[in-house]
Amino acid sequence: MSTLPDITDFVAGLPKAELHVHHVGSASARIVGGLAERHPGTVPSDPEELRKFYEFRDFAHFIEVYLAVVDLVKTPDDIRYLTYEVAREMAEGQQLRYAELTCTPYTSVRPHEDGVGMPIEAYTEAIEDARVAAQRDFGLVLQWIYDIPGESGLPAADATLDYALNHRPEGLVGFGLGGPEIGVPRPQFAPHFQQALSAGLHSVPHAGETTGPDTVWDSLRLLGAERIGHGTSSAQDPALLAHLAETGVPLEVCPSSNIATRAVASLAEHPIVAFRDAGVTITVNSDDPPMFGTDLNREYVIAADLLGLDESGVADLSRAAVNASWAPDDVKVRILGEIDAYVAR
Repeated sequence: MSTLPDITDFVAGLPKAELHVHHVGSASARIVGGLAERHPGTVPSDPEELRKFYEFRDFAHFIEVYLAVVDLVKTPDDIRYLTYEVAREMAEGQQLRYAELTCTPYTSVRPHEDGVGMPIEAYTEAIEDARVAAQRDFGLVLQWIYDIPGESGLPAADATLDYALNHRPEGLVGFGLGGPEIGVPRPQFAPHFQQALSAGLHSVPHAGETTGPDTVWDSLRLLGAERIGHGTSSAQDPALLAHLAETGVPLEVCPSSNIATRAVASLAEHPIVAFRDAGVTITVNSDDPPMFGTDLNREYVIAADLLGLDESGVADLSRAAVNASWAPDDVKVRILGEIDAYVAR
């Protein structure tokens, strides 16, 4: 029997951490409306028209919306507004206490066709100002993962590494690799990840989302992956599952995203149960939540339903995310204490 009706209220109030959520991909219709008013053009600012524009239809529509939002983020003030308002919605609507937000500075810093682009110093100042304000105003601790857009190849990797090493914001903890996986082999980025690791950043590439287990193996062996973004196809390789379980490398599981991108045919076929049964560490995440018509609360409810979890099991999912995070130790202790207190009530 589904646990969905019983667990929803518990999830809504549960203190949580999120590890796999994208900066631009977290812009809700409300936030996009604010940006559209600043930069009139292709994206409607009227709330009703914007709601229809934002209604998820298929993956091609997601790409259309995502790129439209990228084009709306033109100035450092836009970056600050986007970041701060995303933090507001995380804290107020989903009880997030900590999030590692995956940023792709390359798409904002490099010159676009219309000549728009900002200095990396201005980008860094904008996200850091929002980070400090979010902790002050909402009690939400934000940290950053800088993400190579894989489809842009080695020039984007070179630039992203430069941003991370030579313009490093205080909140930067991780170095990632996103974008399409097909036709973007992981080994070419090994030198970049080695330098990032040497500089004290953590390695967290996307892998095995729309490609097979070999992508995950490459990420572990060549990129030094300490967590895997998605890792969906890991379930196809028993040796890989055993390795992930033995080493404790967590998977960042995003159920609704996997359905939307057709990485998995249906929730009933989602490999999250196989991961759990193999002893793999699971964290539950929302990826690009408004664009996939979801949020972290909903992803927890879905995971609880698939895994057959009660309130105690759902609380353990939240603890797993905190423990797998790169939050400072005092932040981890505080959030784990909040989860325990919430469960006790």
